Amino acid sequence: MAQPDEPGLIGGFHAVMAALDKRRPITRIWLAGGRRDGRAEALRNAAADHDVKIVTAALERLDDMLPHVRHQGCIAELETASQQRESDLPDLLAAAERPWVLALDQVQDPHNLGACLRSAAAAGVTAVIAPRKRAAGLTAAVRKVAAGAAERVAFVPVTNMSRALARLQQDGFWAVGLDGQAQASIHDMTLPERLVLVAGGEEKGIRQLTARQCDALVSIPMAADIESLNVSVATGVALFEAVRQRRIAPNPASP
Repeated sequence: MAQPDEPGLIGGFHAVMAALDKRRPITRIWLAGGRRDGRAEALRNAAADHDVKIVTAALERLDDMLPHVRHQGCIAELETASQQRESDLPDLLAAAERPWVLALDQVQDPHNLGACLRSAAAAGVTAVIAPRKRAAGLTAAVRKVAAGAAERVAFVPVTNMSRALARLQQDGFWAVGLDGQAQASIHDMTLPERLVLVAGGEEKGIRQLTARQCDALVSIPMAADIESLNVSVATGVALFEAVRQRRIAPNPASP
Protein backbone atom coordinates (compact mmCIF):
# COMPACT_ATOMS: atom_id res chain seq x y z
CA MET A 1 0.00 0.00 0.00
CA ALA A 2 1.13 3.56 -0.61
CA GLN A 3 2.25 5.68 2.28
CA PRO A 4 -0.52 7.90 3.62
CA ASP A 5 -0.41 11.60 2.79
CA GLU A 6 -1.12 14.41 5.18
CA PRO A 7 -4.76 14.17 6.40
CA GLY A 8 -6.96 17.05 5.33
CA LEU A 9 -4.86 17.98 2.27
CA ILE A 10 -6.09 17.57 -1.30
CA GLY A 11 -4.03 18.16 -4.40
CA GLY A 12 -4.75 18.91 -8.04
CA PHE A 13 -6.82 21.63 -9.68
CA HIS A 14 -9.86 19.44 -10.32
CA ALA A 15 -10.07 18.22 -6.72
CA VAL A 16 -9.56 21.69 -5.24
CA MET A 17 -12.10 23.32 -7.56
CA ALA A 18 -14.63 20.59 -6.70
CA ALA A 19 -14.07 21.27 -2.99
CA LEU A 20 -14.72 24.98 -3.58
CA ASP A 21 -17.84 24.25 -5.64
CA LYS A 22 -19.21 21.99 -2.88
CA ARG A 23 -18.42 24.69 -0.30
CA ARG A 24 -16.19 22.37 1.69
CA PRO A 25 -14.60 24.23 4.63
CA ILE A 26 -11.17 25.11 3.17
CA THR A 27 -8.65 26.82 5.45
CA ARG A 28 -6.27 27.90 2.67
CA ILE A 29 -4.97 27.04 -0.76
CA TRP A 30 -1.30 26.82 -1.69
CA LEU A 31 -0.38 27.65 -5.28
CA ALA A 32 3.07 27.24 -6.77
CA GLY A 33 4.73 30.57 -7.43
CA GLY A 34 4.65 31.76 -11.01
CA ARG A 35 1.47 29.92 -12.03
CA ARG A 36 -0.38 32.31 -14.36
CA ASP A 37 -2.17 29.93 -16.72
CA GLY A 38 -5.92 29.65 -17.22
CA ARG A 39 -6.47 27.06 -14.51
CA ALA A 40 -4.54 29.09 -11.96
CA GLU A 41 -6.54 32.23 -12.78
CA ALA A 42 -9.83 30.32 -12.57
CA LEU A 43 -8.76 28.98 -9.18
CA ARG A 44 -7.86 32.46 -7.93
CA ASN A 45 -11.26 33.77 -9.01
CA ALA A 46 -13.12 30.86 -7.39
CA ALA A 47 -11.14 31.22 -4.17
CA ALA A 48 -11.92 34.94 -4.06
CA ASP A 49 -15.62 34.23 -4.58
CA HIS A 50 -15.55 31.85 -1.59
CA ASP A 51 -13.31 34.10 0.53
CA VAL A 52 -10.54 31.49 0.70
CA LYS A 53 -6.97 32.71 1.06
CA ILE A 54 -4.36 31.65 -1.50
CA VAL A 55 -0.76 31.34 -0.36
CA THR A 56 2.08 31.34 -2.87
CA ALA A 57 4.68 28.66 -2.15
CA ALA A 58 7.68 27.08 -3.81
CA LEU A 59 6.97 23.94 -5.79
CA GLU A 60 9.45 22.06 -3.60
CA ARG A 61 7.41 22.87 -0.51
CA LEU A 62 4.26 21.53 -2.13
CA ASP A 63 6.15 18.36 -3.06
CA ASP A 64 7.07 17.95 0.62
CA MET A 65 3.46 18.47 1.68
CA LEU A 66 2.06 15.84 -0.69
CA PRO A 67 4.96 13.66 -1.83
CA HIS A 68 2.74 10.89 -3.21
CA VAL A 69 0.31 13.03 -5.21
CA ARG A 70 0.59 14.76 -8.58
CA HIS A 71 -0.71 17.99 -7.10
CA GLN A 72 -0.02 20.12 -10.22
CA GLY A 73 1.24 22.95 -8.02
CA CYS A 74 -2.10 23.31 -6.20
CA ILE A 75 -2.96 22.08 -2.70
CA ALA A 76 -5.88 22.89 -0.40
CA GLU A 77 -6.24 22.28 3.32
CA LEU A 78 -9.67 21.14 4.49
CA GLU A 79 -10.82 22.00 7.99
CA THR A 80 -12.36 18.54 8.35
CA ALA A 81 -12.17 15.32 6.40
CA SER A 82 -15.14 14.53 4.18
CA GLN A 83 -15.46 11.02 5.53
CA GLN A 84 -18.44 10.33 7.80
CA ARG A 85 -18.69 8.47 11.09
CA GLU A 86 -20.21 5.01 11.04
CA SER A 87 -22.80 6.12 13.60
CA ASP A 88 -24.01 8.78 11.15
CA LEU A 89 -24.76 6.29 8.36
CA PRO A 90 -28.43 5.56 9.29
CA ASP A 91 -29.32 9.27 9.34
CA LEU A 92 -27.38 9.85 6.12
CA LEU A 93 -29.37 7.14 4.34
CA ALA A 94 -32.68 8.19 5.88
CA ALA A 95 -32.21 11.69 4.48
CA ALA A 96 -31.83 10.41 0.90
CA GLU A 97 -34.90 9.97 -1.31
CA ARG A 98 -33.73 6.69 -2.85
CA PRO A 99 -30.70 5.57 -0.85
CA TRP A 100 -28.27 2.93 -2.01
CA VAL A 101 -24.77 1.98 -0.94
CA LEU A 102 -21.49 0.75 -2.39
CA ALA A 103 -19.48 -1.50 -0.03
CA LEU A 104 -15.79 -2.03 -0.83
CA ASP A 105 -14.35 -5.04 0.97
CA GLN A 106 -10.63 -4.36 1.52
CA VAL A 107 -9.79 -2.40 -1.61
CA GLN A 108 -6.18 -1.46 -0.86
CA ASP A 109 -4.93 0.43 -3.89
CA PRO A 110 -5.58 4.19 -3.56
CA HIS A 111 -6.03 4.50 -7.32
CA ASN A 112 -8.72 1.81 -7.29
CA LEU A 113 -10.51 3.45 -4.36
CA GLY A 114 -10.38 6.84 -6.08
CA ALA A 115 -11.77 5.35 -9.29
CA CYS A 116 -14.54 3.57 -7.36
CA LEU A 117 -15.48 6.81 -5.62
CA ARG A 118 -15.64 8.59 -8.95
CA SER A 119 -17.95 5.93 -10.41
CA ALA A 120 -20.08 5.94 -7.24
CA ALA A 121 -20.53 9.70 -7.41
CA ALA A 122 -21.42 9.56 -11.11
CA ALA A 123 -23.98 6.83 -10.43
CA GLY A 124 -25.62 8.77 -7.61
CA VAL A 125 -24.68 6.38 -4.81
CA THR A 126 -25.62 7.73 -1.38
CA ALA A 127 -22.64 6.38 0.55
CA VAL A 128 -19.53 4.23 0.13
CA ILE A 129 -18.54 2.06 3.07
CA ALA A 130 -15.17 0.34 3.55
CA PRO A 131 -13.28 -1.30 6.44
CA ARG A 132 -11.16 0.93 8.64
CA LYS A 133 -8.29 -1.56 8.58
CA ARG A 134 -6.52 -3.37 5.73
CA ALA A 135 -8.04 -1.01 3.18
CA ALA A 136 -7.18 2.28 1.52
CA GLY A 137 -8.41 5.37 3.32
CA LEU A 138 -9.42 8.80 2.10
CA THR A 139 -5.89 10.11 1.44
CA ALA A 140 -4.87 12.92 -0.85
CA ALA A 141 -3.83 10.35 -3.46
CA VAL A 142 -7.36 8.91 -3.41
CA ARG A 143 -8.92 12.37 -3.67
CA LYS A 144 -6.71 13.18 -6.65
CA VAL A 145 -7.77 10.07 -8.59
CA ALA A 146 -11.40 10.65 -7.58
CA ALA A 147 -11.20 14.03 -9.35
CA GLY A 148 -13.59 15.75 -6.95
CA ALA A 149 -15.86 12.75 -6.32
CA ALA A 150 -14.63 12.46 -2.72
CA GLU A 151 -16.47 15.72 -2.12
CA ARG A 152 -19.69 14.44 -3.71
CA VAL A 153 -20.31 11.04 -2.13
CA ALA A 154 -20.11 10.19 1.56
CA PHE A 155 -17.24 7.88 2.52
CA VAL A 156 -17.90 5.90 5.70
CA PRO A 157 -15.19 3.70 7.28
CA VAL A 158 -16.74 0.82 9.25
CA THR A 159 -15.23 -1.30 12.00
CA ASN A 160 -16.59 -4.62 10.73
CA MET A 161 -17.93 -5.06 7.20
CA SER A 162 -20.17 -8.06 7.94
CA ARG A 163 -21.80 -6.34 10.91
CA ALA A 164 -22.25 -3.15 8.87
CA LEU A 165 -24.02 -5.14 6.14
CA ALA A 166 -26.20 -6.86 8.75
CA ARG A 167 -27.31 -3.50 10.16
CA LEU A 168 -28.16 -2.26 6.69
CA GLN A 169 -30.13 -5.44 6.03
CA GLN A 170 -32.11 -4.84 9.22
CA ASP A 171 -33.06 -1.47 7.70
CA GLY A 172 -34.42 -3.16 4.59
CA PHE A 173 -31.37 -3.12 2.32
CA TRP A 174 -30.35 -6.12 0.22
CA ALA A 175 -26.64 -6.89 -0.13
CA VAL A 176 -25.63 -8.09 -3.60
CA GLY A 177 -22.00 -9.14 -3.93
CA LEU A 178 -19.84 -9.26 -7.06
CA ASP A 179 -18.23 -12.69 -7.40
CA GLY A 180 -16.58 -13.86 -10.59
CA GLN A 181 -17.53 -17.47 -9.79
CA ALA A 182 -21.24 -16.78 -9.24
CA GLN A 183 -23.62 -18.53 -11.65
CA ALA A 184 -26.13 -15.68 -11.73
CA SER A 185 -25.40 -12.75 -14.05
CA ILE A 186 -25.94 -9.24 -12.74
CA HIS A 187 -27.77 -8.49 -16.00
CA ASP A 188 -30.33 -11.23 -15.31
CA MET A 189 -31.06 -10.27 -11.71
CA THR A 190 -33.65 -7.68 -10.74
CA LEU A 191 -31.65 -5.54 -8.37
CA PRO A 192 -33.50 -4.26 -5.29
CA GLU A 193 -34.38 -0.64 -4.75
CA ARG A 194 -32.59 -0.54 -1.39
CA LEU A 195 -29.33 -1.95 -2.68
CA VAL A 196 -25.91 -2.46 -1.13
CA LEU A 197 -23.56 -3.43 -3.96
CA VAL A 198 -20.56 -5.24 -2.50
CA ALA A 199 -17.23 -5.41 -4.35
CA GLY A 200 -14.10 -7.18 -3.15
CA GLY A 201 -10.43 -6.33 -2.93
CA GLU A 202 -7.78 -6.59 -5.61
CA GLU A 203 -6.33 -10.03 -4.83
CA LYS A 204 -9.09 -12.32 -3.60
CA GLY A 205 -12.31 -10.42 -4.14
CA ILE A 206 -15.01 -10.52 -1.47
CA ARG A 207 -13.94 -12.31 1.70
CA GLN A 208 -15.86 -15.47 2.61
CA LEU A 209 -17.40 -13.93 5.72
CA THR A 210 -18.61 -10.95 3.71
CA ALA A 211 -19.92 -13.20 0.92
CA ARG A 212 -21.93 -15.25 3.42
CA GLN A 213 -23.55 -12.05 4.67
CA CYS A 214 -24.73 -11.11 1.17
CA ASP A 215 -28.30 -11.89 0.10
CA ALA A 216 -27.11 -12.80 -3.40
CA LEU A 217 -23.90 -13.14 -5.41
CA VAL A 218 -23.69 -12.18 -9.07
CA SER A 219 -21.03 -12.14 -11.76
CA ILE A 220 -20.31 -9.94 -14.76
CA PRO A 221 -20.43 -11.97 -18.02
CA MET A 222 -17.07 -11.95 -19.84
CA ALA A 223 -15.34 -13.72 -22.69
CA ALA A 224 -14.13 -17.18 -21.69
CA ASP A 225 -10.44 -16.31 -21.93
CA ILE A 226 -10.67 -13.32 -19.54
CA GLU A 227 -10.32 -14.31 -15.91
CA SER A 228 -11.40 -11.12 -14.13
CA LEU A 229 -11.77 -7.37 -14.28
CA ASN A 230 -9.96 -4.76 -12.21
CA VAL A 231 -12.06 -3.98 -9.13
CA SER A 232 -12.69 -0.39 -10.16
CA VAL A 233 -13.77 -1.46 -13.66
CA ALA A 234 -16.04 -4.22 -12.32
CA THR A 235 -17.53 -1.82 -9.79
CA GLY A 236 -18.25 0.74 -12.50
CA VAL A 237 -19.97 -1.84 -14.71
CA ALA A 238 -22.12 -3.08 -11.82
CA LEU A 239 -23.03 0.39 -10.60
CA PHE A 240 -24.31 1.47 -13.97
CA GLU A 241 -26.26 -1.75 -14.45
CA ALA A 242 -27.99 -0.77 -11.20
CA VAL A 243 -28.51 2.76 -12.55
CA ARG A 244 -30.06 1.33 -15.72
CA GLN A 245 -32.48 -0.80 -13.73
CA ARG A 246 -33.39 2.04 -11.37
CA ARG A 247 -34.28 4.24 -14.34
CA ILE A 248 -36.41 1.56 -15.99
CA ALA A 249 -38.24 0.66 -12.77
CA PRO A 250 -38.21 3.75 -10.48
CA ASN A 251 -39.59 1.88 -7.48
CA PRO A 252 -39.02 -1.84 -7.93
CA ALA A 253 -39.93 -4.20 -5.13
CA SER A 254 -37.13 -6.05 -3.38
CA PRO A 255 -36.68 -9.58 -4.72
